[in-house]
Amino acid sequence: MRGFRREGIPDMLRPIRTLAAAAAAIALVSACNSASTKGTAPGGSGEAPGNTRGVTADSIKVGGIVSMTTASGYSKKDTDLGARARYLRANAEGGVNGRTIEYLGAEDDGQDPAKNMAAARKLVQQDKVFAVSPMSSVTFSGADFLEQEKVPTFGWGTLPSFCGPKYVYGFNGCLVPSPGGTLNQTWPEGIAQILGGARDKSVAVIANDSDAGKFGIRTFQQGFASAGFKVSYAKASVPGTAVPSDWSAYVKEILSSNDGKAPDAVVSVMQTPNNIGLFTALKRGGYTGLLSDPTDYDPGLLAQDATRQALDGVHVLLQFQPFESADPKMDRFKADIKAAAGGKDVPLNMHMLTGYMSADLFLSIAQKAGKDLTVESFQAAAQGFSDTGTLVGDRALPKGQKDSFGCGALVQLKNGAYEVSVPFKCHEPIPFK
Repeated sequence: MRGFRREGIPDMLRPIRTLAAAAAAIALVSACNSASTKGTAPGGSGEAPGNTRGVTADSIKVGGIVSMTTASGYSKKDTDLGARARYLRANAEGGVNGRTIEYLGAEDDGQDPAKNMAAARKLVQQDKVFAVSPMSSVTFSGADFLEQEKVPTFGWGTLPSFCGPKYVYGFNGCLVPSPGGTLNQTWPEGIAQILGGARDKSVAVIANDSDAGKFGIRTFQQGFASAGFKVSYAKASVPGTAVPSDWSAYVKEILSSNDGKAPDAVVSVMQTPNNIGLFTALKRGGYTGLLSDPTDYDPGLLAQDATRQALDGVHVLLQFQPFESADPKMDRFKADIKAAAGGKDVPLNMHMLTGYMSADLFLSIAQKAGKDLTVESFQAAAQGFSDTGTLVGDRALPKGQKDSFGCGALVQLKNGAYEVSVPFKCHEPIPFK
């Protein structure tokens, strides 16, 4: 069996393969693929009708692209484990319309645009995958290539490339829409609930000096203002290539942004290393207001005292059911992760959920496409796809390629543990201008 493989984690391979065989009594079949979705000379007798790339009579080949290593040390490597967990369960349940998922694991793009493009080319031109799921990075330079090659691609819709293209899907919809789309209001409405309302409350929003950071400022500035907040500070000013060693200039600006006073809330649209530095500096500067970010829901961050102290009290935005939820689907997610980890209890994090739900959306559409799986049949199934009550709320396409699914929650790190501060709820989105 060679369906599941992952560079750098040899200890995981045997338990995963053993579990898959025991649960489903099936073998993961290596695909003999055609060179493109357009159909070239067959690579073997096992190919599906139409010579669809990555699809044989017995299997569907899928790969991923994930920022496993980065210059800052921030890693999304567990996105791969989450996807692996969902594919493993799918195979244990008999696959998709009789075909098993041959998941090749995720390519590491190092959060580098050149490597992201190289990973996309490798998966399509060398590995000949049918789909890329998950794709999780702050860069997506391979998006145009995957769209051109008609490769269904699934990931966290935090980049503009997830909003508009035909073959690219966000597992919780489009989170960075173009004018005419909508904005998810989970964050502003959740913070308003914690503060007892948005009236007469101010918020400062800070992001990295990058295209994604600038777009984040634009969207969240509008979202918080629409919820009734005074946006006293909104800048994409933090270098995106290195974590500042001195945060004093940023802290000084923020703490005087509300007509010479501190804002009621500080929202960071940045990754963990930046958040630790900023929040530590704000606390040392005497700030006692609300702190929030969208990335620091990770029990692994609690292992070090300094990190735990820096993030204590921070409210983290989630766009899925919190791990603390009593929802049976969350219990199943936890069981699937444990199975994929070889029966070990591993600390859960949001990256696992990102990979898991990216894979889940791909599998759900592929199931609907039926036995005759081609890119065309897959796309046709996607155009009329909808379901309800998932870990990210109600899903619908093609709506999700223009709008978010509008659901989310907030959790707070408190005394070394996460607690739900705003329960999972779906909010009416607002028009993006």
